[in-house]
Amino acid sequence: MVLKLEHVTKRFGTFTAVDDLSLTIPEREIFGFLGANGAGKTTTFRMILGLLDPSAGEISWEGGRIDYSTSHLVGYLPEERGLYPKLKVRDQIVYLARLRGMDKGEALKELRTWLEKFKVPDYENKRLEELSKGNQQKIQFIAAVIHKPQLLILDEPFSGLDPVNVELLKDAVLTLKENGTTIVFSSHQMHHVEEMCEHLCIMHHGKPVVQGALKDVKRAFGKKNLVIHADFPLGFLKDYPGVVKVKPTMEGMELQIDGEKTAESILKEIVNHGFIRKFALEEPSLNDIFIEKVGASYE
Repeated sequence: MVLKLEHVTKRFGTFTAVDDLSLTIPEREIFGFLGANGAGKTTTFRMILGLLDPSAGEISWEGGRIDYSTSHLVGYLPEERGLYPKLKVRDQIVYLARLRGMDKGEALKELRTWLEKFKVPDYENKRLEELSKGNQQKIQFIAAVIHKPQLLILDEPFSGLDPVNVELLKDAVLTLKENGTTIVFSSHQMHHVEEMCEHLCIMHHGKPVVQGALKDVKRAFGKKNLVIHADFPLGFLKDYPGVVKVKPTMEGMELQIDGEKTAESILKEIVNHGFIRKFALEEPSLNDIFIEKVGASYE
């Protein structure tokens, strides 16, 4: 089921939160949604879910709208978590699953499978307030996916998680995708998007500034990164033709350059200066692209 946004705009009084956004999100894929705070990501999610009406434009999922009649097909993990701290995990997950049309036995079976997957089988009868923030987030995630949605929207799913829990959640998201769920997620951490997404959109002040397939976005950026580790000073390269940006490192230097020809001529230049331990030409990172397009450091 393809999710389509066509010329979607959302205004709050005189403020435009989302400005003429058009996107096609392919089915059975993970789509990355990026932008600094206030870029319009959460507002877009709320419009997709039918919680907010667009001021202009159309949103369709398989030709229709997302509303209460489709809620059993959609999962949503909001950025601001919203479970009941005094309720036991089992009681609130079963309650939320039944709202989505599941029966109690099916919900409990699914809950236990997820608790095992997240390595917390003993949490079923604990109150949410007894759990750490990271474990509360796992329970919130289970609430979003318990009913096996066809479309899953994750707003900053990895924020506040330690590296072990990030990997657990990431594996869960990838498994859902393999089983046919279409997933849209926003993240502040570029490397998660690079690892998981085939397509992405970078928003800035409510407008898309970059969108498309990740490999095409990187190719269109043009510039490349050159990493050099050497046993001699490399400072002279900062003024070298074709070098756009320089970052000294403990072992040498990372350069942003305008293409492969510049890398070739730099290698010829330095090869007789001494021992070179590393000379690697790399694709630009998503972080590089984001910083250039949005004009601010992101992580």
